[in-house]
Amino acid sequence: MFKQLFGSGRKSSQTTIDAVYEQIVAEARQPVFYAEWKVPDTPLGRYEMLALHVFLFLHRMRAETGAAREIAQGVTDEFFRDLEHSLRELGIGDMGVPKRMKKLAQMFYGRASAYGEAIDRGDRAGLAAALRRNVRPEAGEWPEADQLADYALATFGLSSNVPVEAILRGASPFSKLERAAP
Repeated sequence: MFKQLFGSGRKSSQTTIDAVYEQIVAEARQPVFYAEWKVPDTPLGRYEMLALHVFLFLHRMRAETGAAREIAQGVTDEFFRDLEHSLRELGIGDMGVPKRMKKLAQMFYGRASAYGEAIDRGDRAGLAAALRRNVRPEAGEWPEADQLADYALATFGLSSNVPVEAILRGASPFSKLERAAP
């Protein structure tokens, strides 16, 4: 009872949240996305990859309860804190941050809806189209969207096999890309 009231369990939850979020960020920064699959290596391109990976984690955790739900909420909160910090680093002032945060949140939840529907249906073409629309809207043709969709579907499938208990202990919900050396 006292532990719950005074938060000694909070530290271990925050440690797990931090570990999972660090894994999400590391996964989103893989060079293959930018160098081979032509995701723009810009703040917006990096946002897209981070948003995709946060979505993949949250989609994996969506049916979980208890501590897992708390961790998922903590990761969501950390994602938005990170976005706010990044905006400030980009020089956005106090007056502009809330407006941009609202837009980024709307973008994230719109993407989560589109990606979630496609993944739940196993719809590779639909997922690739949503990724194309969001990651490279100006490109028209972007054949690498198919590779990114395959990756997202495979990653989600593999993360579904990671026991929630392992994730709560800080295990990565992601598999690293296996890429042949050029």
